Amino acid sequence: MARFAAATALASSLAYILVAAGTASAQTPPAKQDRMVVDARELVYDNDKKTVAAVGDVQILYQGRTIEADRVVYDQAGKRVVATGNARITEANGTVITGDRFNLTDDFRDGFIDSLRVVNPDKTRFSAPRAERTDGETFVFEKGIYTACEPCKDNPERPPLWQVRSARIIHKKAEQTIYYEDARIEFLGVPMAYIPYMSGPDSTVKRKSGFLAPKFLNTGPLGYGVGLPYFLNLAPNYDVTVTPTYLTRQGLLGQAEWRHRLVNGSYSIRGSGIFQQEPEAFLASPLGPRDKDFRGSIETNGRFFINPRWTFGWSAAMSTDRWFYKNYRIRNESISSTTYLQESISTAYLNGQSSTAWFDMRGYYFQPLTSSDWQKQQPVVLPVLDYNKRLHKPSFLGGELSFNVNITNLSRDAAAFSELPKQQTYLITTPSYSLYDGCAVYQKSTCLVRGLAGNVARATAEVSWRRNFIDPLGQVWTPYASLRADIFSINPNTTKYFNANVATIADTSDEVFGRAMPAIGLMYRYPFVAKTSWGTHIIEPVAQIVARPNETNSLRIANEDAQSLVFDANNLFEWSSKFSGYDRVEGGSRANVGALYTGRFGKDAFANLLLGQSYQLGGRNSFSAGDLVNTGLNSGLDTDTSDIVARAQISPAKGFFLTGATRLNQTTYEMQRIDAAATYSNSVISTSVGYGRYEPQPELGIVRRREGLSLNGSVLVAQNWRLRAGVLFDLDKYKLDRENFRTAYASFLTNGGVAPAYPNTGPFQTASTSFGINYTDECTVFDVSYSQSYADRQSGATKDSRTVMFRLELRTLGEISYSQNLDSSSVGDGVSSSSTR
Repeated sequence: MARFAAATALASSLAYILVAAGTASAQTPPAKQDRMVVDARELVYDNDKKTVAAVGDVQILYQGRTIEADRVVYDQAGKRVVATGNARITEANGTVITGDRFNLTDDFRDGFIDSLRVVNPDKTRFSAPRAERTDGETFVFEKGIYTACEPCKDNPERPPLWQVRSARIIHKKAEQTIYYEDARIEFLGVPMAYIPYMSGPDSTVKRKSGFLAPKFLNTGPLGYGVGLPYFLNLAPNYDVTVTPTYLTRQGLLGQAEWRHRLVNGSYSIRGSGIFQQEPEAFLASPLGPRDKDFRGSIETNGRFFINPRWTFGWSAAMSTDRWFYKNYRIRNESISSTTYLQESISTAYLNGQSSTAWFDMRGYYFQPLTSSDWQKQQPVVLPVLDYNKRLHKPSFLGGELSFNVNITNLSRDAAAFSELPKQQTYLITTPSYSLYDGCAVYQKSTCLVRGLAGNVARATAEVSWRRNFIDPLGQVWTPYASLRADIFSINPNTTKYFNANVATIADTSDEVFGRAMPAIGLMYRYPFVAKTSWGTHIIEPVAQIVARPNETNSLRIANEDAQSLVFDANNLFEWSSKFSGYDRVEGGSRANVGALYTGRFGKDAFANLLLGQSYQLGGRNSFSAGDLVNTGLNSGLDTDTSDIVARAQISPAKGFFLTGATRLNQTTYEMQRIDAAATYSNSVISTSVGYGRYEPQPELGIVRRREGLSLNGSVLVAQNWRLRAGVLFDLDKYKLDRENFRTAYASFLTNGGVAPAYPNTGPFQTASTSFGINYTDECTVFDVSYSQSYADRQSGATKDSRTVMFRLELRTLGEISYSQNLDSSSVGDGVSSSSTR
């Protein structure tokens, strides 16, 4: 009761004094005043000095702030509050301020603090021997220290990983800005960088105008470069970032990005451009942009929600030349993810979906980004329309009824060819280079047409039904029926470039024709379940039969979307067609049989195995009738009895996975395709091994076996430190090197000249390597990596590419990154090796 009385008395005294001071000049007092709550062990009144002291475990709550201390003295005459002994202020936003001594005004807004320490809600920290707060919103830290790192738990006095030590740190809350005067950045207490003056937003800021972290680069044709981005926050929902970059060889590169968020979506526009000072640093056309003084690009992305089910958007990019993005390190989300023969893909789309239906309409434009591709051979695809509707358990049929619609229209200026059995002829041949695939003889047996010039359109509609029945024995019967109709419109162009050569291979007349493909089928499954002391096992034989009429017009169709066909366990039991697209459709009657095993062992281990084969029962085998690109040949399906396919997924322990897939020749059982991988990961180590081998497919223009091995891994070498490395081996390249030597040596014996050197490459020829080290904690990300891509016959790269990348991110301060090429770039970059410095 005594403690409660003392607290009440001090609260009443302080509250009366503070309220009176705040309302002395007001004619009409406010209707409601902030209340003060005080808790302490005792009160000490000094009438002579006009002070009131709260002593012992003092806690004061006022205007959302909490003050804690061993002793709090209020000086009525000076209108000051002095808190000493374990003094602590907790702000309404969660900021904690501690110090040896607080000397504050009676509203706790302004004053001096000795041995200050501030911990903000985002875990950033300030400290200083002395600090002053004015106007209730400006903190001035004399000899202040700032860091976003947490103190060491075992030794809190040890310097954090990094900190900013400054003669003065000024935090202006009204501006949401922190200013640093005469600052230096220290790592583990050691000064590493000196900055006379800098500023940055505080932790409450989401967006604020100002300079961002600089960007550095260095390449042979560009020289040394530094870019300083400036972010301009024009409004809460739109902004501009301007990045001028000075390059010692090429001059000023300008970049700007506009971002705008609206109620129903957002979009962005980026532009880049430069008037080059030394165009001669690049290769001449058509291998490089030496003939261009101005080079630039524009990219835009957007997505908008019409309503909860419908969206439309776009992702588009265009550049003055195909090498600009790579030469100037321009960010472009539209670039394809493939390593070689990259292209920039622009698209616009309209998409709608519900729980049972899906609609997508879009168009595509492709810009090749290497010298090996010709823009005239790239199709413009507009539109591509897909619609899918599924009815679950319709009352008149049961099961599932689905509707599929696809409409595709594309056009290109120049026909695309590929020579059989090996590409040796090019449309453009000079003493120094050869470009764009052609054929020595334009006939079906020695030349493929990968794309017709002119216009090709197709409309497809399909309705299908299937339903599962389970009999009393547990056997599962799935009947299937479908009807598909296609309409083609083909208008070849044979008047430009090399397009007339198509006439010797395919019918080049304008034509509109149709195709219908009904199908009926039945699938049978009978799972057998067994339980043992070491696991649960399910063995399930599967058989499927599908009857269709023969496929028609396979040689008339310009196969644009079904050129990739890989027969494996994933499409063994495909109902509609094993072709990957709509242009081709599987015909004839076919049976697919296999056996599936699934096992569970203990808590984490499992195994899944599938073995199967396909049989052509009647009619014409679609996979043995090659189209203009011979799709289906050498696929393992082109004989009445297919190759054998198998798939395995095994996890013997938590975090350890083994996967594999293969296709075996149906008579010799030789492996035609192998895909295998092993992965293991836990909190300390992560590793993976991948192996692939694919036998030649000469009728598709692939005359060599392809074989590769990849090794990747990372290991936690210390707390927060992780080391990673990876290597990719081309296990077949040494054979090509020796074949090329024999060819060159035969030419030397016939024509004379310089004798070629015998290659010293072995089976483990490296295709690429990379390694790096990363440090990540609550306040810092540090990463250094090295990568090397070796010259590759398919990419057109004539030299190795070696790159070192560095990135340092200090939380709340910013990020700095640097990329350095260690050698000259390849022809694929449009860069002359003699132009580097």
